[in-house]
Amino acid sequence: MDIHQASTLLGGLSPDQFMKRHWQKKPLLVRQAMPGFKPLLSRSALFDLAGDEAVESRLLSRGAKGWQLRAGPLARRALPPLARPDWTLLVQGVDLHNEQAHALLRAFRFVPDARLDDLMISYASDGGGVGPHFDSYDVFLLQAHGRRRWRIGRQKDLTLIEGLPLKILADFQPEQEYVLEPGDMLYLPPGWAHDGVAVGECMTYSIGFKQPTRDEVVRELLSRVADEADDLVGDMAYRDPRQPATEQPAEIPEAMLAFARDAIERALSEPSHLALLLGELMTEPKPNVWFEPADLGHGGESADGVVLDRRTRMLYDARHVFINGEGFRASGKDARLMRALANKRCLTRAQVAQLGAGARELLEQWRDAGWLHER
Repeated sequence: MDIHQASTLLGGLSPDQFMKRHWQKKPLLVRQAMPGFKPLLSRSALFDLAGDEAVESRLLSRGAKGWQLRAGPLARRALPPLARPDWTLLVQGVDLHNEQAHALLRAFRFVPDARLDDLMISYASDGGGVGPHFDSYDVFLLQAHGRRRWRIGRQKDLTLIEGLPLKILADFQPEQEYVLEPGDMLYLPPGWAHDGVAVGECMTYSIGFKQPTRDEVVRELLSRVADEADDLVGDMAYRDPRQPATEQPAEIPEAMLAFARDAIERALSEPSHLALLLGELMTEPKPNVWFEPADLGHGGESADGVVLDRRTRMLYDARHVFINGEGFRASGKDARLMRALANKRCLTRAQVAQLGAGARELLEQWRDAGWLHER
């Protein structure tokens, strides 16, 4: 992708210009970001996904009893009649289950893959929505079918209505209003309040980008550090041969605090290991993701190359490559080719042939696990 080339997707801005002017800063409305766009899944196919135990889905409705929320899986008979207004079906992670949905995300790869969360599809009957709210992530809202009215604003009062099964703002103050047609798209940074209401039957595709918080990263990394504590800091025990007799036995000794501080600092002192743990964390598959072992077929002898499975997450840094929660040291030509695999999500047969024996063995293991496939 040429990040300096003007893009219809971004309203004539290049990806470089968009990231500088709008990303995490201000919304952008793009009319006909994807001209002639048609839904990638039919209504019935989306309903079938919502009934799958491996798929995360939710049903939101509003009626005489107020807001109602039901978690999936949702059989077709559990969904309201199509003619009933004010209900919404949300299906998460559609890119993990549909190749066309996964391919759609390629258009947004000017944002680092480490930030990508998933593609969610919202189906709504007339008047359907989830109420005025704000998100803690960046999102591109692509209209796929029908029309949806969006009201957005820089909300100062974040008070929520109490007693509801979802987070709805108590005093939403919209500043702008747009009606999106198929192919139109609205980008919203984190924290911008918004309320989308279906005008007739509609489908909206939400391309979301996660924004991990410090406490989430610390919690996960420290958990991984703890799992590897023996290798990182050894099992040296606390010793205090110079500890004098004390008249305050309940006071924690300063030497013990220093011992604890030193242990933590030693565990976090190796930058390359911390980078390894972060890469493994960022490529960890979601809990509802699993892979099917490959049909070994011809073992790569006549394959045209390899392609990553749509569910595979692969990243890299200066010293490592990471795939589905595992990290590997890589250097030289193998590193360059592995980075190409992560960036392009495929390698040609000629590129595979250039890999060293160890790297080719890794590819075979990943193929057998279903993480990549021959093409």
